[in-house]
Amino acid sequence: MNGNDEKEELVLNEQEKRLILMIREVKYGELHLFISEGKPIRAEEIKKSVKF
Repeated sequence: MNGNDEKEELVLNEQEKRLILMIREVKYGELHLFISEGKPIRAEEIKKSVKF
């Protein structure tokens, strides 16, 4: 931020937009993200975990 009361607008690239949409669709669970050069390249939704 720049010290003023104005907010800086955050610009998302296409991968980031898709990630935000995916996060909103997941109601409960876990995502593993793979990042390359500061950008999300892959997300895995974890469906099942078994603990004994």
